[in-house]
Amino acid sequence: MNTSTDLIENPIQLDLLCINTIRFLSVDAVQKADSGHPGLPLGAAPMAYVLWTKFLHHNPTNPHWFNRDRFVLSAGHGSMLLYSLLHLTGYDLSLEDIKHFRQWGSKAPGHPERGIAPGVETTTGPLGQGFANGVGMAIAEAYLAARYNKPGFEIINHYTYGIVSDGDLMEGVSAEAAPLAGHLKLGKLIYLYDNNHITLASSTQVTFTENHIQRFEAYGWHVQSVEDGNDLDAIENAIRNAKLETERPSLIIVRTHIGYGSPNKQDTCAAHGSPLGKDEVKLTKENLRWAAEPAFLIPVEAKHYFNKAIEKGKQSEAEWEDKFSQYEKKYPEFATELRGLINGNLPKDWDKDIPEFPADAKGMATRVAGGKVMQTFSPMLPGFIGGSADLNTSTHTELKDAGNFEHPSMAVGDLQGSAKGGWSYAGRNLQFGVREHGMASISNGMAAHGGIIPFCSTFLTFSDYMRPAIRLAALMELNLVYVFTHDSIAMGEDGPTHQPIEHLASLRAIPRLIVIRPNDANETAMAWRMAIESRKAPVALILSRQDIPTLDRKKYASADGLRFGAYILSDSKDSKPDLILIASGSEVDLIVKAQEELSKQNIAVRLVSMPSWELFEEQTKEYKEKVFPSSVKARMAVEAGISQGWCRYVGDDGDVHSIETFGASAPGEVMLREFGFTVENVCERAVALLKRNKKNI
Repeated sequence: MNTSTDLIENPIQLDLLCINTIRFLSVDAVQKADSGHPGLPLGAAPMAYVLWTKFLHHNPTNPHWFNRDRFVLSAGHGSMLLYSLLHLTGYDLSLEDIKHFRQWGSKAPGHPERGIAPGVETTTGPLGQGFANGVGMAIAEAYLAARYNKPGFEIINHYTYGIVSDGDLMEGVSAEAAPLAGHLKLGKLIYLYDNNHITLASSTQVTFTENHIQRFEAYGWHVQSVEDGNDLDAIENAIRNAKLETERPSLIIVRTHIGYGSPNKQDTCAAHGSPLGKDEVKLTKENLRWAAEPAFLIPVEAKHYFNKAIEKGKQSEAEWEDKFSQYEKKYPEFATELRGLINGNLPKDWDKDIPEFPADAKGMATRVAGGKVMQTFSPMLPGFIGGSADLNTSTHTELKDAGNFEHPSMAVGDLQGSAKGGWSYAGRNLQFGVREHGMASISNGMAAHGGIIPFCSTFLTFSDYMRPAIRLAALMELNLVYVFTHDSIAMGEDGPTHQPIEHLASLRAIPRLIVIRPNDANETAMAWRMAIESRKAPVALILSRQDIPTLDRKKYASADGLRFGAYILSDSKDSKPDLILIASGSEVDLIVKAQEELSKQNIAVRLVSMPSWELFEEQTKEYKEKVFPSSVKARMAVEAGISQGWCRYVGDDGDVHSIETFGASAPGEVMLREFGFTVENVCERAVALLKRNKKNI
């Protein structure tokens, strides 16, 4: 291999040298780890090289520069391609990290993870997620640009690029996100499709023979094809053409060869998910005229060329900061507001207009209370944007008079379902359509972009459709809010298909996700405060369809107790209860009434409202002991869902009044009665529990 400095004077040879550096840095890392996916980096390195050296605006010394282009490797199994690019262009990802690819403590985990390696925008791996995340990033860019850019000051002006694979296009989430991106005319979204005709276990001819061009053109995308994945000029021209297309997202279908250069594994499944093997690595290096030793070779010329990204990035950011300083002088209010969004700061007194709801025996559904609360604080939070899966009228999540996020050309008047305030990219109501999975993944992308606190909403039972994206949001510690309404069998006549049973337990099982199920309007107000203030965890608000009494907080503890996850709502006279009743959401009203009846039997009852297990687990041992004294064994939880998980709070001697089967179709009050959620039944079980405990003493 010729690595002399004369290569610098020969652009074609220098390009090849740099591309092969990417390829074999990736191959060597996979081989050393004896684990990984070498095929994608070998085949996709040319397109990645062109994108990163000729188009991508970024600053390796400041990965968080706000106006950088976003790059998403949706095909996360090819993570070494991204790690190689990050290391070579000067990010804080050392060669030692790459040598410890997929090992404990390395910044180079098996699939890209946001927050571990600088420069990784979003966590990918489950295919299709990155595709939808990129759509969310493009939405965030378009919204912020529409709100803050002024004549002569394009402060927000960047692209979202991605490399996607066959698997990304096959997964259903891309079929939800792609048509929405086309409808919204997100012209600054550009994806390169690594069309290598091979999946992990088969040729695409076995499972994936659709016409990709017609499919994406039908979605409203601009589609181009590059027949040779090693044709750098064709790739460059295609990206330039994509940037000229301002009203359609772009898909560039690049015909590549998985495991390119491997004499025995190119174009085979064997190159997808396993190391090439020592002998095949040697043969591949020989075939592509690369030195067999040493491993992890980075020629000086390639390093010098890639490192140009450092000074180029610093200059780009400095120019942007200079322009922002001028913008700040001319538009100080907008500049201050935008700086706050970039830094993730909440405005002072953002929640000052959140109401305190008066005691009301009839009360209101917590979905209604949640909608009222949103209207009070949303004007103070310009980065708060979102919508529902075609359920605004049911989830009460439309931001009144805040406009519709739509391309201006789509302003066709007051259509059914549209919000007041006009149609533009400055609109804050996103119409996701009936696309729960896509909605959640797109919202993740908006949050990952920065400057945005997204929210999205649907019925609790449909959280099943969103679970993969919710899990990734929790893994990434994103600040976003899921609003789930119709939270129990009390929703009634729609029947068991729409009645959540195991869903609360399922959401509570996700690490880092904060689940909050408020018991009345005032707890709902506090829940929204917690959701907005949650900087490093997504929050799921679980709200009712049916009315719930608004508690008299002069008689019962303040709803501020929600901050602790669980709190003593009402105590026995001497604070030495015989029995502790615990509930969340609408079932709190049930235990409140049960306490009144049990007191007539001289039973000392403590009521604990427990809207959030996760918040409670953050409290001190002393606080937990105060709420649930170890001396009180008679504890009963009441919740209209499965009992899974409640044992940690009720203990071995406690009881859980729950539902362990599916619901039925009937009015809500009938459902509750038939499943035993009545004051009489709760009291009967409580007395029986006390008797059992006395026998065990």
